[in-house]
Amino acid sequence: MFRKSLLPVFFVASFASVCILYAQEGLQQQVGQLKESMAKNKQALAQYTWVETVTISLKGEEKKQQHYQVQMGPDGKPQKTSLDSAPAAQPQSSGRGGRLKQRVIEKKKEEYEDYAEQMKALAGQYVPPDKDLIQAAYAKGNISMTPGPGGVKLVIHNYVKPDDSMTLTIDKEQKQLQSIQIASYMDGPSDGMNLTVRFDRLPDGTNHVSSTTVEGVSKQLTVATQNGNYQKR
Repeated sequence: MFRKSLLPVFFVASFASVCILYAQEGLQQQVGQLKESMAKNKQALAQYTWVETVTISLKGEEKKQQHYQVQMGPDGKPQKTSLDSAPAAQPQSSGRGGRLKQRVIEKKKEEYEDYAEQMKALAGQYVPPDKDLIQAAYAKGNISMTPGPGGVKLVIHNYVKPDDSMTLTIDKEQKQLQSIQIASYMDGPSDGMNLTVRFDRLPDGTNHVSSTTVEGVSKQLTVATQNGNYQKR
């Protein structure tokens, strides 16, 4: 009787072990395919130049728009050249009160522009995903996989900062990234930053970032980027 009662327990334990092993193998395969796909796309993008449009908005109001010509540099990182002409000098207000008001406006402008640059710099640590950081996260057990219709989601924790998260949605057939959702923070957890990335494909199949939206929650500041006009060099 004692031996018979243990049989279901052994069966459940064995079945659970098989499921865990299968899930681990599936996750390892997805991570390997993702790294391979990213490496190929990085090489393919090196053949292109494109135009990047960056729009900075504060509390829903557009404050600044910038345009860049972009290409991949020898170090594998994007190199940007501004396409905008130098801004015209602002006329100085007359009188002490006018000058003081102008200084306050300029100071606020510098503050949100500096913060926007910090947001873009942080976003650059996540996008494009780094294959070595992904491998490190996998080795630490910080990646989980969720299969879905037509795609697979890889959720990575502690990718750049403690307690951050990055969700990669991967097209099952093309084995390429479809989107990325990131929850991170600037100086501390109370200063949250959310990042949404969308991908698209060029005619030759090269996968690329089509748009990114970075939200600085506490400052109500948004940096939206659109990429287009891809041309082979």
